[in-house]
Formats: sequence, C-alpha cells, structure tokens
Amino acid sequence: MVSRWSSPNPVVFGCGTSARTGEFLKEFECKKVIVIYDKGVEASAKKILASIAAEGIDYVTFDGVQPDAPDVVVNEAAALARRENVDGVVAIGGGSAVDTGKGTCVLLTNDPPINKYFARPSEPPACDVTHLKPIIVIPTTAGTGTEVTPGGAIADTTLNTKENVVCPTSLGIVDPELTLGLPKSSTIATGIDAMCHAIEAFISNEPNCFSDLLAETGISLIAQNLPKVVKDGSDLKARENQMRAATMCAMSILGPYCNIGHDTGAVLCMEFPMVHGISVSCCLPEIMRFVAPSTPEKVSRILRCLGAEVPEGIDGEALGDLAYDTFKAFMKSVDYPNMKQFIPSREALLATVPKIMETQTFHFSPRHVEESDIVTLFNQMWDRNCAEA
Repeated sequence: MVSRWSSPNPVVFGCGTSARTGEFLKEFECKKVIVIYDKGVEASAKKILASIAAEGIDYVTFDGVQPDAPDVVVNEAAALARRENVDGVVAIGGGSAVDTGKGTCVLLTNDPPINKYFARPSEPPACDVTHLKPIIVIPTTAGTGTEVTPGGAIADTTLNTKENVVCPTSLGIVDPELTLGLPKSSTIATGIDAMCHAIEAFISNEPNCFSDLLAETGISLIAQNLPKVVKDGSDLKARENQMRAATMCAMSILGPYCNIGHDTGAVLCMEFPMVHGISVSCCLPEIMRFVAPSTPEKVSRILRCLGAEVPEGIDGEALGDLAYDTFKAFMKSVDYPNMKQFIPSREALLATVPKIMETQTFHFSPRHVEESDIVTLFNQMWDRNCAEA
C-alpha cells in the first residue's frame, strides 16, 4: 500500500498553554494582530489577550463570528484587519471562529472578497499561499481539529453552499482547560464530529497506514471519554483525552480525507439549522451499516474500539447490523439529539438529496454511492432518530 500523508503544522499541547500565546507571537515577530473569537468564549479570549499585551504586541479584536463562517463575515473581519495593518491572526474558538480567522488570513495578502479563493477539487489554490501572515489557531472545542488542517470552510451566502479555502496553520495551541466551560450540546456535537473524521479516514477507499494509526487511537479515546465529559463537563482528564483525540482525528484525514458523512453533512448544515458536527454524524449508524460489507476488516476494528464483540467469520450483512446497533447505542449514551429539532419533515430531508448528488463526489467512499443509497440512508435515519421521539 502506498501512503501519502501530509505532516501537519507545529502544535503545542497541554493545560495552560494558551497563556503563552503572546510568547509564540513574538517568535513570529508579530507587532500587531487581529484576534478573532465568538462572544461565547470571551472569558478565555480575555486571558489570551492579556498574554499578548504582556509581550508588548498590539491587537485589534473581532467578535462578530457567526455559525459556518459566512463569506460576508469573513470579508468584514478581513476589512478590519487590513485597515488596522495587522501582521498576524489569532483565531480562538470552535470551527466557525477558526475558519473566519483562516479566511481573514488569506485576505491579508490577497485582494478581497474571500469568494475569489474557494478551492476546487484537483485544482491548485486560487490564492497566493506563499506570503500569508502567521496565524495561530486556539481551539476551545474538542472536535474540528482545524489546528492541524491546511484550510477552512466558508459559507457562500449567495449559492448557499459550503466551500473550502487553503490556509496553512502556523501554530496550533491546544489547551484542554479551554473546554471546561463548553456546553453539553457543543461537547456532543464536536466530540462526534471528531469521531466521524477518524472513521471516514479509516474506511476510506484510499487507505493510509499513517492515518490508520491516528484514526484508530482517536476513535478509542472518544469512545472512552466522550460519555464521561457529557456526564461531567468538569472532568479535566477526560477533557484532555478528548482534545488529544480531536487533534489526532483531524490529522488522520490529511491522507484519505472524509467521505459519506461529511459529503452529506456539507449540504444538510446549509439547508437546516444544524451545527457541523450534528450534520455530518446524523446518519452515522446507517452509514456504518452501508459500508460494512465493502470494508469488513476496518469496520470490525472500529466496532472493537467501541467495545463491541465481533464474532469471527461474521458476514457483511450481519456485520452491518452489528455496526448499526453499536453506533445507535453509542449515540444514545452521549445524549445525541433528535433530528426533529432541526429538520421539519421527512420530505424536507429528502428534498436535499438532488443538491447533495450535484455538489458532492463521494470520491473517498469505500462503496459506490448512488442517489438511491442516500435516499435509503435518510429514510432509515428519519425512522430511527425522528420517529422514536
């Protein structure tokens, strides 16, 4: 097997590391930075701002982050950064804050708007990435893993689609203490998003020996720790393990990337009021049943990471049923939400299928995906997750 894996940027991991942000900015020789965060992490942001000021570095703040990093918000943040003549970016928060920061970083050295630089599959980056200013990413959730990924996702508000931009991270600061105040709903959504990263990388039709090591370890850590932090958000050891897992799971997709869950979720989160982590995971039991016959050895290993007993010689159909039951039970154990909170009807859900097939390729899926397959997955998810309410 030939494996091609992109080694991520430097990462500083450990409790209290965010208090050294100013020190790290000084290493990048930054004089003035824009600090981007959402209002929900203001307390953490203030501590980080204090560390920046302590090193004599000037800063301007932007706290207008919105879910899914809309292009108009990115353009607004970048306009502020350009007016203030900053020479670096610090992004604090979940995926939306970090993606807003990455989009802003792109526009510091590339003319706006950000829509000019949406990356397309198999095409070189539209923006010049050779002269980007430093960007430090400080996650406050254990899920997106954008502290180790070379890009971000931006919402195109005109086309109502989720698009990608290329922006390598200069440094990731992963401080588990920043997740202690994370609400339960965000803990669930981001934790299962991280698991989806690892699962999709692990079952990819372009397997990768480096990714497999990271993914399998990440899945095990989340299986052991996500139920703990959902039950007790103050469990710092479990929070630390979740943060470690989230970073590893994101690193696992730097070879094979994601597939069915993220392909469908990219559309669902734009059509319904669903956060990213829920949109990519809502069909997880159904997806595992669907792919089990095509990659039985990998699915068996995933199930063992979740504590399931997998009989020797089990056939693909039975393995799929076991995978479905195992993931259904796991999602119940972490109080996974009911989709009726977000999706008004089965008809509304199925109405998204044509757009999914039009905009997504399912390139990395271990099994060929037809439109009828997505219809089946969605119907099964609706029956499981909505009809039981």
